[in-house]
Amino acid sequence: MTQTFVSHLECSITGKRYQAGQVHGLSEAGRPLLVRYDLEKMGKAITRESFAESGDPGFWRYASMLPVTKPENRISLGEVMTPLIPLEQSASLLGAKPGKAIVKDEGRLPTGSFKARGLCLAVSMAKEFGIEHLAIPTNGNAGSAMAAYAMRADQRATVLCPSDTPDINIREIQQQGAATYMVNGLINDCGKIVGEGKEAVGWFDISTLKEPYRIEGKKTMGLELAEQFGWKLPDVIFYPTGGGTGLIGMWKAFHELKELGWITGKMPKMVAVQAEGCAPIVKAWEAGEEHAPLWEDAHTVAAGIRVPIAVGDFLIIRAVRESNGFGMALPDDEIMAARNDIAREEGLLLCPEGAATAAAYKRALSEGLVSPDETAILYNCATGLKYPLDPVTNTLDKNQPIDYGQF
Repeated sequence: MTQTFVSHLECSITGKRYQAGQVHGLSEAGRPLLVRYDLEKMGKAITRESFAESGDPGFWRYASMLPVTKPENRISLGEVMTPLIPLEQSASLLGAKPGKAIVKDEGRLPTGSFKARGLCLAVSMAKEFGIEHLAIPTNGNAGSAMAAYAMRADQRATVLCPSDTPDINIREIQQQGAATYMVNGLINDCGKIVGEGKEAVGWFDISTLKEPYRIEGKKTMGLELAEQFGWKLPDVIFYPTGGGTGLIGMWKAFHELKELGWITGKMPKMVAVQAEGCAPIVKAWEAGEEHAPLWEDAHTVAAGIRVPIAVGDFLIIRAVRESNGFGMALPDDEIMAARNDIAREEGLLLCPEGAATAAAYKRALSEGLVSPDETAILYNCATGLKYPLDPVTNTLDKNQPIDYGQF
């Protein structure tokens, strides 16, 4: 057995305790459950140096800070520690100092996105509990990650996507073995069908924050970042926010590390980045609210953050406020301009959601919300190759004289 230190689960809004080692969805209050650990016992049994000594190149190096109890239930598709890439050539376009803006490139993970972290843990725990059929609503990347890990775990997977999800995502999900359906609505409409089908079909709903373990997978972003920074933390983190699992997970990770005494100093400012066409969290934060109502007519080129309503809205907003961070919404043209500028100047192809963090960083610098001397992490949540790219129109005719002057 893996040495695990889970003590119980806890309702994120009421604090009610739930027993570990049992299948749970949302709490009785209809809110996310958080996994809690005996950190005192953990701190006596392991050290932060033990992660590097484990020899695991990916996030399973943190198995002792995660809930999976049996090594054979740890599903893996060859995860890696994702690189930190300082922006040098494109820094001036953002108004930044070279090297102060650093991209954490999650596109290097299996299935090409950071969804691999959360879904790997959720599928691993489903295997531990003997759950055989998983269902998920998705804007693309979560579905492909769930499909891949579920197939690896020999489980059934059913995935529902909005019909305008990027075509490559839909095809990828189906190719990786999931029963894939397109729905004439948004992700919350897909989620409603999944939720209503639990009793009729018997599948387990693995939607964002509707089970406790995707947060634990996304928590590894925070653990990994702390280790890469020599057990210190950057000044500010820009995070593309849809359901917000990663932002919540990182904030949880930082608190656990602080309680263990493995990091010191101030916490980073957490910035929730959304698109102007779908910005419920930013709107609620600006209004001083803790909950974000349904965003009507959600639309943005950054499909991954087109989430009109989030069950963990209050957890996202609390993390932003507690960290002295902020919310920011960007128009699609600024998002795509940032993507294009960084690709052409830096050779780094961000996905639109990742580019939104760069656009937000640029605006935050210009408005004085962030200092040029602060170290900023920009999360690129997926490979840019999964998204539509500009067409190539230049041609050469091999049977005609080549005009070399055009080059």
